[in-house]
Amino acid sequence: MGVLRSTQSMQAEVEEMRAALLRGHGATAAAAAAGWRPSAGDADVKRAAGGDEGAASPRTVCVTGGISFVGFAVVDRLLRHGYTVRLALETQEDLDKLSEMEMFGEDGRDGVWTVMANVTDPESLHRAFDGCAGVFHTSAFVDPAGMSGYTKHMASLEAKAAEQVIEACVRTESVRKCVFTSSLLACVWRQNYSQDRRFPAIIDENCWSDESFCRDNKLWFALGKTAAEKAVWRAARGRDLKLVTVCPALVTGPGFRRRNSTASIAYLKGARAMLADGLLATANVETVAEAHVRVYEAMGNNTAGGRYICYDHVVQRAEEFAELERQLGLPRRAAAVEGSGDRPARFELCRRKLARLMSARRRCTYDDYYSVAFD
Repeated sequence: MGVLRSTQSMQAEVEEMRAALLRGHGATAAAAAAGWRPSAGDADVKRAAGGDEGAASPRTVCVTGGISFVGFAVVDRLLRHGYTVRLALETQEDLDKLSEMEMFGEDGRDGVWTVMANVTDPESLHRAFDGCAGVFHTSAFVDPAGMSGYTKHMASLEAKAAEQVIEACVRTESVRKCVFTSSLLACVWRQNYSQDRRFPAIIDENCWSDESFCRDNKLWFALGKTAAEKAVWRAARGRDLKLVTVCPALVTGPGFRRRNSTASIAYLKGARAMLADGLLATANVETVAEAHVRVYEAMGNNTAGGRYICYDHVVQRAEEFAELERQLGLPRRAAAVEGSGDRPARFELCRRKLARLMSARRRCTYDDYYSVAFD
């Protein structure tokens, strides 16, 4: 999943990653922030000082795709919550990015181990997960050679890789919980909605995108996210593993153009229809990261289960859409939807379930983590 890039491009991305951590930790960042142990040589796992390799701890977790825009934020948030993180890296480029971050050198804080693991290789996943109590699967496939950043082939690969991750979690004795990063796109693309409803149809965690509709309209990113999430629920059903999925909207935040451009462009395929129907939304990467940690912690006492839609803002005006396109360097196409505000949106997004959990005001028990229905 790694992509060869110019030295200048990679250096700029590294600087943005470093800046993101400094922003997250405020004035004390330089002294105490983000001290990850460097990775060197060919050993599978590099332990943080004081770490106990192979010993399962309830505060030790593994994050796949930890160098991605979302994964990096999740890792940082976990560290701030006091977790020890095993960072599963896939490519030499990922290792190079870490080595470029001087603050992640010998004088950095303890808290992160690095391990090489490929999401298509069950054995390497098992080694990466061994000794961890939970897994955050934030890794995803992108194809930077494609205009949209995602292809039909990528959709198929992502579903297979997601299933492999769950199988590795089940196989690994220490792993008890898994948080899977899906997408709001796995909820919104459906057909056969009534055209003459008096009120908008509610889109919540019970809604699934129609895979046939996604194929017919070449919505490959939505297809991949939908197929992958369905695959993990099938793989986890009836197994000794607690699973929760987080379905974020278009993930934005500082540096998202450079660090998340291919996924963002892929997400925006079909954006004009989403805008017209009230389904185009954004989620700040910090909100998404916090949601991951909060649902993981709530799983421990059975107050979280199933799917969680995550977004901060619903884009309602063509001007807002045009700004998203501008930030991503895309040709302006918002003029085509200038009239979308003349009629009420057919749909209304609902994030009530996550809002209740994040506010910590509601404490109900989910007896069955595998009651998600999509067939």
